[in-house]
Amino acid sequence: MVLLLALCVLVAVMLMGVSAAQLALQGEKAARGERDRLTALQAAEEALMDAENDIEGAGGASARGAMFAPGSAQGFAAGCASAAAGAGHGLCLRPAEGETPLWQSVDFDDDAATARSVPYGKFTGAQMVAGEGLLPFRRPRYIIELLPDPRQAQGGAPPPRYIYRVTAVGFGARAGREVLQRFHRKYEPPAGEPGDGSGDGDGDGGGQ
Repeated sequence: MVLLLALCVLVAVMLMGVSAAQLALQGEKAARGERDRLTALQAAEEALMDAENDIEGAGGASARGAMFAPGSAQGFAAGCASAAAGAGHGLCLRPAEGETPLWQSVDFDDDAATARSVPYGKFTGAQMVAGEGLLPFRRPRYIIELLPDPRQAQGGAPPPRYIYRVTAVGFGARAGREVLQRFHRKYEPPAGEPGDGSGDGDGDGGGQ
């Protein structure tokens, strides 16, 4: 009887130990997943800011800056311009009503010459270390869509006005990702006043 009782106690202790180990492993896995999600989210936020600097001309590329001039749609292509387009890389015209949104159809994993998304820092010169330790395993990427400015008065034939929808994808230390969106209206200084290069961005979207 004593041996049977001791055996039952040992089995119960062993089951409790196995359960505790499983809980610890699940907790560690959840913590690692949350860490990767936050890493990807922060990388996507960095890509949003890089795209806004791109729009505002922080990189100093005159050809790129002309494409973001007020009322200009130069360089924006249907389905997004690929890297082969040079200064127009990543600039997109909005698809027709009912078509798949571009941020769902663009392959943000593509690094080839046919890639339609822009890697972080390409036009601004910003630097980001990736692929080391707990850092993102690759640089984030973004596209910029041209949209009509909803503040433009209806009627008549004024010069077209535009805003930009930026979609940025950040990556975690592993194969995780996070998607953010923001609308950006390029800063235009009042007549006679020099611009300070700041932008008026508003609105952001959640992750995937």
